[in-house]
Amino acid sequence: MKLAPRMIQSMEILQMPLAELEERIEQELESNPTLEQSEGNPDAPDAPDTPEVSDTEREDRPLRIDEHGGGDEFARLDSYEAANPEAAANEYASDNSASESGDGLDRLDHGSYSVSRLAGERDAKQDAMAQAPARGGSLHDQLRGQWALCEVRDDLRPLGEVVIAALHDDGYLRTPLEELGKPAGDGPPIDPARIEEALRAVQLLLEPAGVAARTPAECLLLQLDALEDQGDSGWPAEAFIRARTVVEHHLDDLTQNRLPRVAEKTGLTIDEIKDTLALLRRLSLSPARRLVEEQTRPIIPDAIVEYDEAEDRYIAYLNDSRLPVLRINQEYAKLAKDRSADRRDRDFIKTNLANAQWLLDAIGQRRHTLLRVVRAVVDAQRDYFDFGPQALRPLPMTGVAEQLGIHVATVSRAVADKHLATPRGTVALRKFFSGGVSTRGSAEAAPDELAWDAIKEALRSVIDAEEKTKPLSDEALVGALKARGIEIARRTVAKYRDQLHIPPARLRKAF
Repeated sequence: MKLAPRMIQSMEILQMPLAELEERIEQELESNPTLEQSEGNPDAPDAPDTPEVSDTEREDRPLRIDEHGGGDEFARLDSYEAANPEAAANEYASDNSASESGDGLDRLDHGSYSVSRLAGERDAKQDAMAQAPARGGSLHDQLRGQWALCEVRDDLRPLGEVVIAALHDDGYLRTPLEELGKPAGDGPPIDPARIEEALRAVQLLLEPAGVAARTPAECLLLQLDALEDQGDSGWPAEAFIRARTVVEHHLDDLTQNRLPRVAEKTGLTIDEIKDTLALLRRLSLSPARRLVEEQTRPIIPDAIVEYDEAEDRYIAYLNDSRLPVLRINQEYAKLAKDRSADRRDRDFIKTNLANAQWLLDAIGQRRHTLLRVVRAVVDAQRDYFDFGPQALRPLPMTGVAEQLGIHVATVSRAVADKHLATPRGTVALRKFFSGGVSTRGSAEAAPDELAWDAIKEALRSVIDAEEKTKPLSDEALVGALKARGIEIARRTVAKYRDQLHIPPARLRKAF
């Protein structure tokens, strides 16, 4: 099937979450002078006096593809491209096409016409970017900055930079010292003892403690030394001695929750080992990651679900109040029809007018499709909103697609990276689409259906209610779920437990 650039753009707009759509609109407002922001109702019809751009633009309406063929629409597209080769060649240029061509807004300023609203206008976005705080440097940049301020011998300074350059993103040094000592050229190799001396200086002088460690045990020991040197940690000296003994010789048994074996080998009591664990929990196995802030984007719900007590139902509406109300600039629309204007300026304006209209149509189509899908989900998952995740029902995308009369790929794009703000918190829209199993609470009860996520919630509740000194094995979890009317295999229980990041029974055991 042939995909027109406009159709591709419409699919991309549909798939965008709200935050990305905001950025996309900002880019278009910056690059397309014929598109402007206005105050008003986005659902209101266009003004009746909006002039037509041209005869060919009259046919430049949104491309709607029949899911079972769409031959008429593609025939219209082919005829349009044949009659307008220049417009087809320029069809939906990239967002920065005007700036790349070099004859966009500047050309308008140098031509016969100019628009006063563009002259001398301050760029609010550029001002905001100029006032924004600078991002923190990378891990290596920050460590090099610390190393430059440290008082070390001159012969160790370049070796310390070699060590810093070899660190991984988590702050560990996994390259053997012999490899670090190999010269880049034909010079003599560096003595590994000197490299180790520089490594020790890096470990002791740079922050956070634990950086440049070669093993997890060394990382923890460096942090224990730093914590004890503070003098006000609140832990007695005996606690640090026990912690070093356990980390140096029994770290594997400790991570595998084999506390009785650690007690047998060290002569410590279970209570003393628990105190040691409490001390070690104050440490980190990747302390260097504290220096680099992870860029996490906030989740902005695309739709909101609320309960209507009067009608005893849940209503859904789009959270598009954040989006600016867009419209076609009327000055440019009139200028495109003014035959006294320079032809190059008119062609430039017409291209941008067509791009702006197609963007408006794509955003409108996104609003319509997304709202229909969200409302279908809310109607199908009423039990989830009433009783919680354990009541989630199986809902295949094919069923929603058939209900709405659209293609399943359209449903998939509509739910991609979208979130709902519900009375039960912000939830990913895709969470409501999954398969499930039939359940039966008793021999007399009618069969019911539960989604996979609902089964996971049931599994989590069983594990949360277990006796921690005698945690349930996967086989025992199968029996506990069966008692609730949910029959699944042991390997399925193990898979769901891993997906929930719940350790096996031996690691959940409390002593």
